[in-house]
Amino acid sequence: MRVLVTGGAGFLGSHLCDRLLAAGHDVVALDNLFTGSKRMIAHLLGRADFEFIRHDVVNPIMLEVDWIFNLACPASPVHYQYNPVKTVKTSVMGTLNMLGLAKRVKARILQASTSEVYGDPQVHPQPEEYWGHVNPIGSRSCYDEGKRVAETLMLDYHRQNEVDIRIARIFNTYGPRMAIGDGRVASNFIVQALRGQKLTIYGDGTQTRCFCYVDDLMTGLLALMEYEAPDAWEPVNLGSTEERSMNDLVAGIGEVLGRSLPVEHLPLPHDDPVRRRPDLTRARTRLGWEPKIPLPEGLRRTVRYFQEVLQLGVGTARG
Repeated sequence: MRVLVTGGAGFLGSHLCDRLLAAGHDVVALDNLFTGSKRMIAHLLGRADFEFIRHDVVNPIMLEVDWIFNLACPASPVHYQYNPVKTVKTSVMGTLNMLGLAKRVKARILQASTSEVYGDPQVHPQPEEYWGHVNPIGSRSCYDEGKRVAETLMLDYHRQNEVDIRIARIFNTYGPRMAIGDGRVASNFIVQALRGQKLTIYGDGTQTRCFCYVDDLMTGLLALMEYEAPDAWEPVNLGSTEERSMNDLVAGIGEVLGRSLPVEHLPLPHDDPVRRRPDLTRARTRLGWEPKIPLPEGLRRTVRYFQEVLQLGVGTARG
């Protein structure tokens, strides 16, 4: 296959490029480098089966591809709230442009959606049938609602134009190549710990997330893209079901580093979900997928990565 990965120089996109190339595909990585970095794909530049194009998906592009993974969008609060209008445009116009491309060249397209479509859920765990509890005018809505509209566009192109679509609702993912200073809790805690700083916990630390290691997520994305069935257009949750509080995460990082970690508490941000855990019934029954890498092992790998990055002195906000 010739595969297009938008957001290909980002955290998830760079890992996906690696996996696609390892599977024998030709890969075109598209990225405007707002949150991505060429450093993430430096090991791929120069390969005959890999091409990097600096381009913003808000603008159309003409390419000949068989598959499209649409991952382009700032995915952490620091980045998506920096320019909220741009975030909405990336989700809406970017998805619209990629769907137009998929329609023209008859490519299969996978949209990287998010657990944020469920908002602060009133149903727990969250099945794909749940419509969510989202504030459309909050500070997070540029990302939440942008992704919800992206799903709407995917389904409308499927119904109206028979575009071959896949939708992955991705829950909290962590691992090597996360950007320093991007506001995601796993990277924030690890970097603060390695720098000898207090770990910033918002609220009392009892709010929960399910942390899925990046390698497991990549396996799920590829399984969903390859899934062939009449119901393949339906959204599928991809994430861990191992629910951990922020306090648990701090303790887990402390165990990896072999020391107790000091913390400071700040007020909980507005609209921050209290609990989040996916119902993985669809992923298990349709894809035969569920995460394999336990949190302690994933944290060890991630801590090792950030130790190397900080030693090299390349720990900018964009990683």
